[in-house]
Amino acid sequence: MRVANSTLTAAAAALALLAAGCGTGTTPSAAAAPPARTTTPHTTIPHTATPPAADPGRATAASAASARYGAAARTTTTGSTTTQSAGAASQRCRTTGLRARVGRQDPGAGNRYAPLVLTNTSGKTCWVYGFVGLVLIDGRGDVLRTRTRRESVTPHRVSLRPGASAHARLHWTVVPSGHETRCPSSARLMIIPPDEVAHLEVPFPATVCDDGRIDARPMAPGAGL
Repeated sequence: MRVANSTLTAAAAALALLAAGCGTGTTPSAAAAPPARTTTPHTTIPHTATPPAADPGRATAASAASARYGAAARTTTTGSTTTQSAGAASQRCRTTGLRARVGRQDPGAGNRYAPLVLTNTSGKTCWVYGFVGLVLIDGRGDVLRTRTRRESVTPHRVSLRPGASAHARLHWTVVPSGHETRCPSSARLMIIPPDEVAHLEVPFPATVCDDGRIDARPMAPGAGL
């Protein structure tokens, strides 16, 4: 009887050891510690990732805007690098850095021609491009009807060193037309330089017919016609 009990005890101990240490391929019991939870890391792209390629539509729009306002320097885009050519330091002439005057009027068969001159009074080279805006003012300071008509002449950027000048040729008629019986006389002329908002004001004794129409050419180099 003792031999049988010893044999059974040894057999039970062997089975317990087998269940505890040799079960690599067996499912652990409910009392065993749960396996470590594994998570898949997020794949968020950091802000330092390679930037996307340049948008050709935006580049085209930038070039068109540059041409419209007479940009001082061309830009060349290679990948994400932008370089500017020499002369990029030159900027558009601001109203505060300009002096205006109207040159000698040239009469002829009821027409008048005169140069509107803008001179660079700043200490830096700048440029003008395009057409001026004009407003006639009478001797009492009242605004007269003014129609500034841009002539179909292609504008070009004019670079002005300190003290240099550019001009726009103005033309108007002194002969009443249509319903006009007499034409108003101006005393002064308000001038808005190209692409500016602030204005300059100069003496301008003139009679402008055809409902205040003044034909203007774009800015050109020099101070005379």
